[in-house]
This record gives sequence, C-alpha cells and structure tokens, in this order.
Amino acid sequence: QVQLVESGGGLVQAGGSLRLSCAASGRTFSSYDMGWFRQAPGKEREFVAAISVSGGTTYYSDSVKGRFTISRDDAKNTVYLQMNSLQPEDTAVYYCARRHGGHYSYPSSYGVWGRGTQVTVSS
Repeated sequence: QVQLVESGGGLVQAGGSLRLSCAASGRTFSSYDMGWFRQAPGKEREFVAAISVSGGTTYYSDSVKGRFTISRDDAKNTVYLQMNSLQPEDTAVYYCARRHGGHYSYPSSYGVWGRGTQVTVSS
C-alpha cells in the first residue's frame, strides 16, 4: 500500500522560506501526478500546487503563484514544495497527495494522502 510522508514544516517569520518534502513508498510514484494542498483551522482544504508525471506541467493556485515551486524527483520517489516569501496567511497544515483522476485542483481527484506537516508563519 502506498504511503506518503510529508516533512519540512515548521515555524518561520514572514518573508522567510521553507522546503516541504513528500516521500512516497512503492514503485509506482513516477506514474502519477502529485499535488499539494493546505488546510488552515476552520477552513476547507485548498489546492496549492500540482505537478504532472515527469514534471512537465505544473499548476499553482493564484495565492501562491510566483512564490511557491513544486518539483519532483522520481529517482527518490519524492515531491517537493519550495515556499518563498511566506506570509502569515500561508499558515496551515500542508498535505501531499497522489492524483487518480479528475481536475488537478479538486481534493476529490486525489486518492492517497499524507498526514500533513504544519507550517506556521509569524508576522
């Protein structure tokens, strides 16, 4: 059974950077599009970024475009989220997920989820 494990979260001041990693078990990682979502307290889970198989296409929400970069290393079964110019509104639990079909920005399009990593941005 595929498992996704996020890491790299933490506390950072506004304007700072963090790099999240999501390590996947199993041998089929390279066959799937991957995505990052986040969920702040009291809010719905929202799309952050997605990357296609082989990394040829990336997608970003408007709120992170130009600040966050998604990438993948299929040799390491890992997807990354480089987050720069972090703001307090980026505070949330960040989840990576494996897409099984449907629109890239819908949580329902993803069938395997990690447990998340907390990102807290102080002002």
